[in-house]
Amino acid sequence: MRIFSILILVFLISCDVQKSKVDSTNKVESDVRMSTQAEEAASDEQQIRDCFAAYKSAILNDKGEVAADQVDSRTINYYSDILAKSLTADSTLICQQNILDKLMILSVRHRTSEKDLLNFDGKELFIYSIKEGMVGKNSVANNELGEVTIDEDFGKGQLVANGMVAPMYFHFYKEDAKWKVDLTSIFTAGTAAFQAMAEESGQEENEYLFTLLELTTGEQPTEAIWKPIK
Repeated sequence: MRIFSILILVFLISCDVQKSKVDSTNKVESDVRMSTQAEEAASDEQQIRDCFAAYKSAILNDKGEVAADQVDSRTINYYSDILAKSLTADSTLICQQNILDKLMILSVRHRTSEKDLLNFDGKELFIYSIKEGMVGKNSVANNELGEVTIDEDFGKGQLVANGMVAPMYFHFYKEDAKWKVDLTSIFTAGTAAFQAMAEESGQEENEYLFTLLELTTGEQPTEAIWKPIK
């Protein structure tokens, strides 16, 4: 019995030692995983900030191709939709759009040749818009990213405008292992603000948009702008 007790004791001690080794190993592996995850999160955050900085620099310097490399598929799909409507929409369909989309369609028709529109795809229209200054520099000049949060392949960065934190977030998605900004994520808030500006102008909405087009191009739009291209 005594020998049996000793064997049991040795077994228990052996188990405790083995368990201690396992616990120690698991703790090390856990610490390594946590460290790796923290490093990846820090790396992802920096990549998001770098993406926004590259996009901002591209807008300020009219570098359309560089800007296009920073935006995600949702943004390009939006420009593809604007292109399709710029080519085919009649006045009834245009007037059914929200004020931001309506301005985009009218601006594209007013500032782009028919030949270019017929040959563009969504990405090429986006690049052209940047090069031609259709995306205003003041839309990014004083903007920065504040707090950035990440959930797997999705991230969002709070807008800081003129040093003030705004209740708006740029969304970012990791596509093909690269973080890219979704410009459409701020369109809802932008549309509401733009609508308020139009109402405050005292002009009818279409008149207000025509005034903007004339101010930005020096040319007054004609009624032909309402006609589809094809």
